Amino acid sequence: MIKTIKKYKAPYLFILPFFILFLVFQLIPTVWTFYISLTKWRGIGAPEFVGLDNFRKMLIDGMFWEALWNTVVYWLTGLVLILFLAILIASLLNSQLLKGKAFFKTATFLPNICAAVAMGLIFRMLFDENVGLVNEVLGKKIPWLASTAYSKIPVILLIVWRNTPWYTMIVLSGLLNISPDYYEAATVDGANTYQKFVYITLPSISNILLFCSITLTVDMWKIFNEPYILPGPGTSNTSLFQYMYESGFNVFNMGYASAIGVILIVLLTIISLVQFIVRKGGRETVS
Repeated sequence: MIKTIKKYKAPYLFILPFFILFLVFQLIPTVWTFYISLTKWRGIGAPEFVGLDNFRKMLIDGMFWEALWNTVVYWLTGLVLILFLAILIASLLNSQLLKGKAFFKTATFLPNICAAVAMGLIFRMLFDENVGLVNEVLGKKIPWLASTAYSKIPVILLIVWRNTPWYTMIVLSGLLNISPDYYEAATVDGANTYQKFVYITLPSISNILLFCSITLTVDMWKIFNEPYILPGPGTSNTSLFQYMYESGFNVFNMGYASAIGVILIVLLTIISLVQFIVRKGGRETVS
C-alpha cells in the first residue's frame, strides 16, 4: 500500500484536496448530525444524551408528517413534470427544423440563473388573490396562497419553472451525442417518429435520465426557497427541509432538527438505491 502511494504520489496529491473537503464538510458533519440526533441540545452547552427520544417524537408529531407529505408531493410532481418538459424541450432544441437555436437555448436557460428569492416574490405577486395577473387572466378570484386546496400549485410551478432549464441542457447534451446513423437506419427500416424516440432516443439517454432522476430527487427533498417564499395557510406548504431548519434555528431544538436530517439522509439513500435497482433491472430485461 505504501509503495503504491509512493509510486502514484502525484495523482494522489491532485485528488487530495477533494478528500480533505469531503472529510471536513461532508463526512464529519454527517457523523456529528447522527450523534446530535440522539441528544437534546439547544446549540450551546453540552448535548444531553436522550437516545431515540427525538425519533419517537416524530411518530406523534403532526407537523413532521405534514411536512413529509408536502415534500413527497413536491418530489413526485417535480420529478415527472421536470423530466417530461426537459425531454420535450431538449428534443425541440435538437430538431433540425428549428432555426435560431442559439437564441432559443439562451432563452431556455435564463430561468435557471434568476435568483430564487426574486422569482418567488414575482410568483407571489402573480398569484395574488386580489391583484394577481393569473386571476386577471382567468377572470376568477382564486385564493391561491390562502387555501390549502390551491397553495401548493404556485410552489410546484415555481419549482418546475426554475429547474427545467438546467435538466433540459443535460438531456440536450445526451441527445447531441446520439449518432445520426441510428435514425437513418431506422428510417430505412420504415420506423416512424414515435418508434425512433422509444427505441433509439430513450435507450440512448437512459443513463442521463437516471442521473437527472437521482439529482432531482436530492434537489426536491431539500427544497427550501420556494415553499418558504410562497407560504400557504399554516404548514400546508412547509417542506421537510424547511421544517428541519425551523426546528433548529427558530426553536433551537438542534437534536430534533438533526433527527429530521438523519431521516432525510436515510430516505434519500433508500430512494437512490431503488432507482439504481430499477435501472439495473430494466437494463437486464432489455439485454
